[in-house]
Amino acid sequence: MNIPWLWVFIALIIFGAWNFFDNRSIKVSPGALVQENPVQTDVRGNVTYPQGKYTLEALANFEIKARVLSKELYHLDRGADLVPVDLALGWGVMSDSAVLEKLSITQGGRFYHYRWENEPPIPPNDIVRHSANMHLIPTTPEIESQIKKVRPGQVVHITGQLVEARDGSGGYWRSSLTREDSGNGACELVRVVKFEVR
Repeated sequence: MNIPWLWVFIALIIFGAWNFFDNRSIKVSPGALVQENPVQTDVRGNVTYPQGKYTLEALANFEIKARVLSKELYHLDRGADLVPVDLALGWGVMSDSAVLEKLSITQGGRFYHYRWENEPPIPPNDIVRHSANMHLIPTTPEIESQIKKVRPGQVVHITGQLVEARDGSGGYWRSSLTREDSGNGACELVRVVKFEVR
């Protein structure tokens, strides 16, 4: 192995180790950590926000307290400049370790996936209604840093708006407006104005 490839190999090992420790889950005792459902309210009038090359149109005001089920950082995909982090979040029954330990939860390609062996720990419709993949748009560098540091198992409190994002080329990205859906188009696109770790 020549020297340049050796350094690449070492850098990959260091990055992998950092990513593992940065995303390791916090152990949490059984019992629902979050009882409240997300709160979504109407926006009055046509409200837009500039965000880099994007214009964000507010579709609804949004507030959620939820347990972090998984975190995925994006650097290279088309939306990474707007949404650098996705969080899979759970509330109610999907914030309970007794349920989550019987599910395999992963993220990738802007989706959140869950699997179980044999029988689901709760009805699948309850999984859909009490969890979601959220595309988070940080409004400040400080909020972006907070989101990137969060770990699975922690409880977060997010305040902002569900939005539709449009760029100058005619492309757009629209948030889901219900917690009842799943599959393509079911993720929330959230403009984050306040982010707290509980």
